[in-house]
This record gives sequence, C-alpha cells and structure tokens, in this order.
Amino acid sequence: MIPYLARLLDITMNNNAAIPGDWKRAIVIPIYKGGDRSVVGNCRPVRLISVFCKQMEHVIAGYLRQVWEMTGWLYESQHGFRPGFSCESQVIMV
Repeated sequence: MIPYLARLLDITMNNNAAIPGDWKRAIVIPIYKGGDRSVVGNCRPVRLISVFCKQMEHVIAGYLRQVWEMTGWLYESQHGFRPGFSCESQVIMV
C-alpha cells in the first residue's frame, strides 16, 4: 500500500504543489481530561482527518526520521519522538 500512497503523493506534489483541500480539513473534537468541564484547559484537542492523510503523515515522518538519523542532524540529547528514546531515558542521561 505504501508504494501506491507514495506515488499518489508524488503526483500531487508535482502538480503545482497543490494538496487537495480535503487533505487539509480536520474536525477538532475536545476530549475531556478531568477537572471542571467549563474550563477550556481541561480539554485536549483531537483532530479527525482522513485515513489517507494519516498514512501520508506517517510515511513522511518516517522518511524525515531516517534522514535525520543518517545525517546526524539530531543532537544526542534529543530524546522526544525518536525510536528507542523516551522521557525516561533523557532523565537518566541528565
């Protein structure tokens, strides 16, 4: 499935770099975290987007992560959003 998604993204980006409007739209739903329901800070926004858009984000993020790892662009102390690293590993390192 990924090769087909990558090809579709390539076609889309080469067509005047225009991303279809449906890919840019999202429905934002507030999810209650706890506390007073009338306080906006007690909710977190969750966006609902198309499955295709989610898959494309995953493909692009994976590619960027690979490039950053290979080129050494990320610092050794960068632990967030990296495979094999976590907040705990950063605290232990500090």
